[in-house]
Amino acid sequence: MKAPGGPQSAAALVLVGLACQEVGASFAVMLFPQTGPLGIVMLRLLFSALLLLIIARPRVRGHSAADWRGVVAFGLVLATMNGLFYLALERLPLGVTVTIEVLGPLALSILTATGLARWIWAALALAGVAALGAGGWERLDPLGVLFALGAAVSWALYILASARVGRAFPRLDGLALAMAIGAVIALPLGIVQAGAMLLRLDILALGAAVAVLSSTVPYALELVALRRLPASAFAILMSLGPATASTAGFLLLGQHLSWLEVGGIALVIAASIGAVTAASRRTPGARHPGSAPDEPLSEPVG
Repeated sequence: MKAPGGPQSAAALVLVGLACQEVGASFAVMLFPQTGPLGIVMLRLLFSALLLLIIARPRVRGHSAADWRGVVAFGLVLATMNGLFYLALERLPLGVTVTIEVLGPLALSILTATGLARWIWAALALAGVAALGAGGWERLDPLGVLFALGAAVSWALYILASARVGRAFPRLDGLALAMAIGAVIALPLGIVQAGAMLLRLDILALGAAVAVLSSTVPYALELVALRRLPASAFAILMSLGPATASTAGFLLLGQHLSWLEVGGIALVIAASIGAVTAASRRTPGARHPGSAPDEPLSEPVG
């Protein structure tokens, strides 16, 4: 079954998915006063897991102990990545947080590349990170930056963990099971932080909306788009995440960035596109480092 339309319509689906992710992240920030970041992480993972389990209906039999260890590790990475991301969002603008987080897969691309070009993209990314400080990192919350860097490392680990799970479990089975494990890991911290707010139907409904916007809709659109787009083109479009995040932060959260910060985000985007393009030239048709053949280059953050 092919996706309707050509590459242009497929690219539009990816961009719509990115927009949904950042709208979902913006809604999550709006919920922080009621649930705290760990409360919304728990709701996000819980509702995402329920939806994925209903859609995938994963088989739990016929897998080795090593396969299940991979799923548990994947679930731990998912919970950690989402928790650090939302803890960073509590202290940093959305665009800045996503830009720092993108450094994880970008570093993985650079480390697995060869030749002089990778050092050019590394230098460009480093210049972008320096520009994000707008002449001084003191205006950015240091703990927020550390959380965002932790989310970046977790995203790189997510790519590697998803590759392992994608080889052992068909289609969305591994992701659904890992998301359920991540939800269980996040549950006690979310309950402690959100408390009685979790009994309010409006909070639960908004938490479900965050899960649908941030995970379900983008993932479905990306699966359709990948039937029409080369993996390299898809990865380039995904590199625009910091730009869509900055736009959503400005429009929905009133987060203003300086021109130097905007320039820093642009440099990181350029470095990501350059690294992906270099990788696709080196190995035509190759996917992101570590990705499995049937695993889209998606991540459930944002």
